Amino acid sequence: MMEFSKLTQALSDLKDDEVLDMINDFMKEDPDEQRANELMKAAQEGMAVVGDRFERGDYFVGDLIFAGEILTEVIDIIKPAIGVKTQQNIKGKIVLGTVKGDLHDIGKNIFKIMATAEGFEVHDIGIDQPVEAFVEKVREIKPDIMGMSGVLTLALDAMKMTVDGLVEADLRENLKVIIGGNPVSKDASENIGADAFTTNAAEGLMICKEWMQK
Repeated sequence: MMEFSKLTQALSDLKDDEVLDMINDFMKEDPDEQRANELMKAAQEGMAVVGDRFERGDYFVGDLIFAGEILTEVIDIIKPAIGVKTQQNIKGKIVLGTVKGDLHDIGKNIFKIMATAEGFEVHDIGIDQPVEAFVEKVREIKPDIMGMSGVLTLALDAMKMTVDGLVEADLRENLKVIIGGNPVSKDASENIGADAFTTNAAEGLMICKEWMQK
């Protein structure tokens, strides 16, 4: 029987082969949903350690991406045991995308992986997305949170235009907005009209979790 602490350790040390061997052996035990959720929690704890090491400078962006890829494989393998999440146990809905004029998606993708693993329902509309794409997806999904990503300075203007578009469409009132990327700051966030800003995925996820707990 698996010792979940060993999975946490292996994932946090980026030992992908060891993690996948453990997961495949675990699935051979025909685990029930409770056990599968316990494993998922252990994997999330490993990812949290990776995030801590990244923030301390012990890990780099490539390590964070690699950890996310390992976690994605883990989720894919244990999906049959977890089953489909019900509306009751989804922590919240997030619409996520990189704004118009920006083609970067590394930070966005890392956040998506971490948020999905944490139990959020994430709708990623992709990169270089215009105001209309965000507005239409928010209207369709009715999310709790909308996340906008951008690495280029010009992304700040696109983020402001997107928030303005939500206001015009009367979709802003009950929606939390978080922005992420290198150029974001407290002043930029206030100018854009966002509720929060972040420069790393782990912090962004923490903010989203705090919102959903209130």
